[in-house]
Amino acid sequence: MNWESEGFLLSKRKFRENANIIDVFTEKYGKVSGIVYGGTSRKIRNYLQIFNKIFVFYNSKSNSKIGYFRTELVDAVSPKYFNDKRRTTGLLSLSSILKALLPESQPYKSLYISLSDLIKNFDQKNWYLLYIYWELNLIKQLGFNPNLKSFYNEKLKQEPYCEIKIDDTNYKIPNYLITNQIPKLIDKDLIRNSLFFTRSILLNKFFMQNNLIFPKSRIILENYFN
Repeated sequence: MNWESEGFLLSKRKFRENANIIDVFTEKYGKVSGIVYGGTSRKIRNYLQIFNKIFVFYNSKSNSKIGYFRTELVDAVSPKYFNDKRRTTGLLSLSSILKALLPESQPYKSLYISLSDLIKNFDQKNWYLLYIYWELNLIKQLGFNPNLKSFYNEKLKQEPYCEIKIDDTNYKIPNYLITNQIPKLIDKDLIRNSLFFTRSILLNKFFMQNNLIFPKSRIILENYFN
């Protein structure tokens, strides 16, 4: 099996003396693992950084065995934020969640497009709101729709938060996630509670049900807004 595609680097780990095993999230093929020979060389090592966008050439002799990648750099995303702890943690959170939850070699085209849009706007002042909406989209793409619109009523416009029940579990949720009307005042409490809500859904519906460890980077991201 041979193909080529662009994708975001989700993870890498050393494999033997001069190689890495990497996970890449691509538009057409989803999350794919493969071996990069020479991945520890200075030339390749410098751009095999988490969430850089790379072009990969994939080759595999069997669907049951791990394949091989040749890689080229498309966009050095992560170095742009080396001096920005929040955004760097945001990238690590994205990569860790996708690596943990996406099945191997199953395409998620709309999720990939939404992720690309998020990264394109990562320099925006309100990037954390875009991140929160992306997590809500991820939850839907993975098969669970919290159907937040069903909780809408006019009183929501008067208060910042409300209590809702989803599958017999109570959640405190910022009302703008239901009304889709971004409040004029966005403070740390609002962002933290938004991240807490999406984290709770991810935990209850995906991580705990599959005995997966929730990414530490995602918790750190949330704690930045304490």
